[in-house]
Amino acid sequence: MIIRQIRLSNKAKEQLIRIKSKTGIQQWNILCRWALCLSLREPTPPVDFDQPADSNVEMTWQVFGGEYQDIYEALIIQRCINDGLGTDPNTLAKQFRLHLHRGIGRLAAYSNKIKGPADLIRLGLGKL
Repeated sequence: MIIRQIRLSNKAKEQLIRIKSKTGIQQWNILCRWALCLSLREPTPPVDFDQPADSNVEMTWQVFGGEYQDIYEALIIQRCINDGLGTDPNTLAKQFRLHLHRGIGRLAAYSNKIKGPADLIRLGLGKL
């Protein structure tokens, strides 16, 4: 488990609220999974800065990852290796947060083009 509890920033919460209304997907964890994968597919590491954990949106790692939590953990570990970072627990947790928030920002940037779940698939495939 990379992190026990995930708490989003208020900015990320507001972005996800808009995305929820566009897609009809109401579960935070599902949208956060999409966001993480969207960030991980980018070739560059996310910008390193402190993300405030100042919203009331919080979930456990198990809720975030669901039955695929081991796969999400492996993806973060591999990305840290690929980026030349360590794989110690603090690095993994920090990179997870950075990727998650960058991915939420990317989803929000496309929110005008996202009309439903099918658009998320097109976005993930780079076709939106």
